[in-house]
Amino acid sequence: MTQICSVFSQLLQLFSRGEFAQAVKEHHAERSAKGFPCWGQFVAMQFCQVAQLKSLREVCMGLASCEAPLKHLGISETPKKSTLAYANEKRPWELNQTVFEQLLEKCQAEVAARGGRKKFRFKNKLVGLDGSIIDLSATMFDWAKYKRTKGAIKLHLLLDHNGYLPVFTVVTEGKHSEVALAGLRLEAGTILVIDRGYNDYEWFAEMTQEGVFFREADEGEHRVRRGGRVCGSGAGECFAGPDHQLARVEKSRRRARAVPTYRILERREAGNPGVFHEPAALGGIDNRR
Repeated sequence: MTQICSVFSQLLQLFSRGEFAQAVKEHHAERSAKGFPCWGQFVAMQFCQVAQLKSLREVCMGLASCEAPLKHLGISETPKKSTLAYANEKRPWELNQTVFEQLLEKCQAEVAARGGRKKFRFKNKLVGLDGSIIDLSATMFDWAKYKRTKGAIKLHLLLDHNGYLPVFTVVTEGKHSEVALAGLRLEAGTILVIDRGYNDYEWFAEMTQEGVFFREADEGEHRVRRGGRVCGSGAGECFAGPDHQLARVEKSRRRARAVPTYRILERREAGNPGVFHEPAALGGIDNRR
């Protein structure tokens, strides 16, 4: 008999069937279940995520079109669309949360066993914060406000680059601004990578005082303006002094011009690695016309 071990089967091996059965028993997820176990529902929804399917019909037809029997996945037959829809509606969501926590513990233990060995290493802890839009049906999820004819939620994720594991997540409405999450507290010495959507100068000042380094990952470029002269931000070209101002470079087809933001900067402290220009008097008056 030919042994079957597909890529999807190898992915499911990350989830222990014993721990999964214990979680099902803990949450009473199979109460009054008739022939369709929670593991079959879990396999079907994992297949939906991996194959990036959009409907339950595609899930059922995709599993049914597999050339090999489904026994190597731990299920006996392909679920019906109505059966899968009923299970998704009635069974507790806490089961998926418990399974995720079990998998996260395994990943954290694996990262700790490797000792953080990778090609590019940082002395300080590196984390990244970003938000992603997840489209939803505006008729089914009327609370997910995004546009008049389109619903969506925004997933704000803080990712630890040591193992690429999530630290925490916040789910908001699609039109929720990223600036509302500014004010996050991190440990001293942490390097935070963000994009332009999280620009909040008061938050930047608080992180500077707490010893947290931050870097804006954006296509834009920042330089330092001193009087009418624009200094480059490269090492050894120009360091920020008390009379320097941060300038954002807007790129055009002809040339790049610096647009001053009139934020006074101070000279970087001796021994602080990484960022050349650190904001000081961020609560000053904006003098732009």
